[in-house]
Amino acid sequence: MTSYQAALTADAAKWLVARGINREAASTFRLGVVGNPFPGHSRHRGFLVIPYLDRDGKPLMVRFRCLQEHDHRAYGHGKYMTLDGDIPRMFNVGAVHRAGDEIHICEGELDAVILSMLGLHAVAIPGAKLWFSRHRRMLAGFSRVWVWGDPDDAGAELTNKITRALRSAKGVRLKVGDVTDTYLAGGPSAIFDLIQPKELTAA
Repeated sequence: MTSYQAALTADAAKWLVARGINREAASTFRLGVVGNPFPGHSRHRGFLVIPYLDRDGKPLMVRFRCLQEHDHRAYGHGKYMTLDGDIPRMFNVGAVHRAGDEIHICEGELDAVILSMLGLHAVAIPGAKLWFSRHRRMLAGFSRVWVWGDPDDAGAELTNKITRALRSAKGVRLKVGDVTDTYLAGGPSAIFDLIQPKELTAA
């Protein structure tokens, strides 16, 4: 992963900044680009690399994100791709060990990066089908689990699945778009206003 992290191009860094992610956050999460591909990664050349790190920052698996704005299926790939055989995991699992009483669950890995930049302990589950009973056990000890599902049918499915599994879980009502859209539209306050009591936001 070190070589991919070092291969982060100026264009990729610009792409991340346009989505609210600064260089410090990109470095912390070891984001990179497939430059000189490892065996089996050739089809992902030029893609953003999103490592799934363990609690000590060592990579467990990776996902790839196409940086081109085109019809991904027409080019024979998805917007996001995972290597065949990789076990579905929770992104940013280290947050589970660092968090206090509350934790946040996003639908997208880069959304979790945004929340982490704001000082919130956040993980990501990229889709309702990738939520498993082991994830419920991992999060069962938190007094509050905030669920930032995207404001669409897929996001609603993820939110419903998690709130049914965890009594401490509560869905966040996103209206502008996903976490990243909300942050870009209104900055940190647009995020915090969604999870603070109304009497505090009105003060």
